[in-house]
Amino acid sequence: MRRRGWALREAGAAVVGLAAAGAAVGAGELVAAFTGPQTSPVIAVGSAAIDLTPTWLKDYAVRTFGTDDKPVLLAGIYLTMAVLATLAGLLAGRRPALGAVVLALFGGLGIWAALSRATSMPTDAVPSIAAGLAGAAALFWLACLLRRATGPVGGRPASTTDTAPASGPDRRRVLLATGSTVAVAAVAGVGGRTLADSRNDITAARNAVRLPAPAVRAAPVPLAARPAIPGLPSFYTANADFYRVDTALTLPRIDPRNWSLRVHGLVDHPLEISFDELLRRPLEEMDYTLSCVSNEVGGPYVGTSRWLGASLPALLREAGVRSGAQQLVGRSKDGMTIGTPLDAVLDGRQALLAVAMNGEALPVAHGFPCRSLVPGLYGYTSATKWLVDLEVTTFAAHDPYWVKRGWDRTGAVKTTSRIDVPAPFARVPAGDVTVAGTAWATHRGITAVEVRVDGGPWAQAVLATDAGPDLWRQWTHTWAGARPGTHRLEVRATDGTGAVQPEARAAPFPSGATGWHTTVVTVT
Repeated sequence: MRRRGWALREAGAAVVGLAAAGAAVGAGELVAAFTGPQTSPVIAVGSAAIDLTPTWLKDYAVRTFGTDDKPVLLAGIYLTMAVLATLAGLLAGRRPALGAVVLALFGGLGIWAALSRATSMPTDAVPSIAAGLAGAAALFWLACLLRRATGPVGGRPASTTDTAPASGPDRRRVLLATGSTVAVAAVAGVGGRTLADSRNDITAARNAVRLPAPAVRAAPVPLAARPAIPGLPSFYTANADFYRVDTALTLPRIDPRNWSLRVHGLVDHPLEISFDELLRRPLEEMDYTLSCVSNEVGGPYVGTSRWLGASLPALLREAGVRSGAQQLVGRSKDGMTIGTPLDAVLDGRQALLAVAMNGEALPVAHGFPCRSLVPGLYGYTSATKWLVDLEVTTFAAHDPYWVKRGWDRTGAVKTTSRIDVPAPFARVPAGDVTVAGTAWATHRGITAVEVRVDGGPWAQAVLATDAGPDLWRQWTHTWAGARPGTHRLEVRATDGTGAVQPEARAAPFPSGATGWHTTVVTVT
């Protein structure tokens, strides 16, 4: 039927568009194996999208998808590409050259994205150039074959007279060409990604790192600081379970043999040190609870580790900080900038250039080979992962990444408490019920935690032994005589300055969430 022939031509044009887009992606991945995984057109466009995304949308993504926000973003990019490729294929069925131009524009978008980052190099655009050319050429070729086999796409028939669509060698040629394009694209894409992973694998280099014994050891955390209650997080967070919130779609892989840290700006003696030189400095252990400003009330983006690193204040004193300096800007290998108030680094707290986490070299996802840590501040103003550059400067001279997007410049951690046991909407037996959780106000410490049920009077929880002001403090409370029904539990904490955690709820933006954590349970 003529209508059936029209539908087949339209479907064929759409498939041709998708096959050509696959060729573009495959070519880009293959070339990116030699220019760096971050230069892949999809990764470059995704990174640019992250940079351009408004703060409210980033918050929504973190809140809704958690640590799966990056896969969701990449899936969205591939889905958008598929839609555009389908439209380009339909257009190419009518005008092959015009459809090819649309796919070439995809390469142009990748070129712009690859060159838009502060750390970009001219070669970063090469994978997108290859993707644009490969996609445009494939679409033009396939569309021409399709038109030769079926005629121009379009022109919905006015009648349904039986007319079989064209068949024969030309149609078989289209099917063979399209299938071959898809196969070659798949091999190029998978092969390129595999080759990129192989060329950038630093597993052996990381495993070869031998951590020196610390010159300053952290005091043992007493058992009384770690209540053994089922469901309560362990005092130390395992590396595999430690939260990760950053903007990197592909993890920077830095061979420590090629790494160096530059210290410059408002200093008397600019420095540049290698990784071996960093390890030869007196290393210090530090137990520290790190938290993310994106954490909602009761959220999971907090963890405690035993860190090992060189003293950041000592390095700055060696460089000689000049009068008038206000801010320390850390730069990551991937171009991220983190601004830390200089007073917070030099006021006596134990700030580190960390090289290890819980007894092993930093995991790649957490900043290997080096990251900064400054107690009392959220990660977005203190914890630069994949650190390669430190600039001593003023607030007026530079707005780091998150400050440009409206976040508070200081980033002091808010007093926070959380109910971990019972879990939200848990069902518990009537009688005495154990309620437990964690509280933190890093660099101020926690001096009290209170719990109440159904808006009743506050009751003092029993605090675990205090392991230090830079660490979270766990707590327990016995809810005596719990009766059947649905009940609301609330918690609040008091920090080392005597300030009580405020009740008023505030979103994480621009300086961290506030409010009492509430959970609902059913007593049976």
